[in-house]
Amino acid sequence: MRLCVMEYIDGKIHERTGSIARSHAHIHHYFSRLVGWLELTVTDRGVRAISYVAEPKSPRTAKEQPVVSQLIEELDRYFNGEPVTFSVRLDLDGGTHFQRRVWEELTRIPYGETRSYAEVAGAVGTPQGARAVGSANKSNSVPILIPCHRVIKADGGLGGYDSGVHIKKRLLELEGVRV
Repeated sequence: MRLCVMEYIDGKIHERTGSIARSHAHIHHYFSRLVGWLELTVTDRGVRAISYVAEPKSPRTAKEQPVVSQLIEELDRYFNGEPVTFSVRLDLDGGTHFQRRVWEELTRIPYGETRSYAEVAGAVGTPQGARAVGSANKSNSVPILIPCHRVIKADGGLGGYDSGVHIKKRLLELEGVRV
């Protein structure tokens, strides 16, 4: 099985790939009054996914591990309104070359700022690719960490958000963006 581990190093996403056995995923649930329940999927290699979910019937928590502790600490700071540059390791499968370029560009959008889909497309060398940027955002399995919520329409409208525009609006308001 091909595994792609992405890490933030010096403001860039670096990728390590290879044919290695998949790591066992640990599921944790996290609650924020701002967005509700998040399901955190973490492996020993990093964060694999963050999903917005309905209230879990029985919150599952696997054994504590350093990646989980760091992720929860960074999410706590973020949801308390602190500007956070997420540094937790990522363990992402796949993504096209274009999607990875978009995701890396999204990590360059500072807390409390936005960019249009067209601006992101231009920054990754595809000036006519605003819709493709939207598709790459939809494929982002670690929202908040890779801040696709900071991408808006050129006219200032919010555009879409896979988990609902109301959540995108709340995240931007938390960061002090007028929407």
